[in-house]
Amino acid sequence: MDADRIRENLQSVTGRIARAEARSGRPQGSARLIAVTKRNPPERIRHLIDLGVKELAENYPQELWKKAEALREFSPTWHLIGHLQGNKVKRTFPLVRMIHAVDSLKLLRELDRVASGLPRGERPEVCLQVNTSDEEAKHGWSAESLLLDAEAVAACREIPVVGLMTMAAYGTDAESARPSFVELRRVRDELRTRTGLALEHLSMGMSNDFETAIEEGATLVRVGSALFEGAEG
Repeated sequence: MDADRIRENLQSVTGRIARAEARSGRPQGSARLIAVTKRNPPERIRHLIDLGVKELAENYPQELWKKAEALREFSPTWHLIGHLQGNKVKRTFPLVRMIHAVDSLKLLRELDRVASGLPRGERPEVCLQVNTSDEEAKHGWSAESLLLDAEAVAACREIPVVGLMTMAAYGTDAESARPSFVELRRVRDELRTRTGLALEHLSMGMSNDFETAIEEGATLVRVGSALFEGAEG
């Protein structure tokens, strides 16, 4: 049954998170699991919610809108982890706690503008996406360009900028992904110095490399396939 397999998968993932925290000398619970629900229907996602997983993520705004409506009675917390176009900002804002992939100064300024019209408690947090693998197909700032934009980032005072986000290069394994995570932490530390922002979050690590990401400082790991594997039948 879907429910039994998802329970086993969740136990495995949370155990791996806890062991990675312990290996890196971090307190238990310092890395939060964000469950990526893409390609899974609401009835399957409900099994995760029943097991206590409340932070869910979607890549596409349209899918997030649909699932937020379908699962509204269970009050999950939603994260958008994929690219957000400016024309989808207003509809997405009320539904999400965090937008992980703010990939340009233009988008950040648009979010800041929209946030200025909302009460502080209704403004989602954002992470800035950094292309630490230097792949042309990926969105996001380069490390150098983000640091050059530090003053402009700091000037966006209406939207809470709480951290940075990255994805390792395509085709990497857990160990070969490590340099991307080390680089994100380095950029965060430098940007923190230049802006005065706390930047407490590093959103990095997915199903094939989240343990390495935790060892390098991830506070948010975006795990999907490892939670739903074997529950497709």
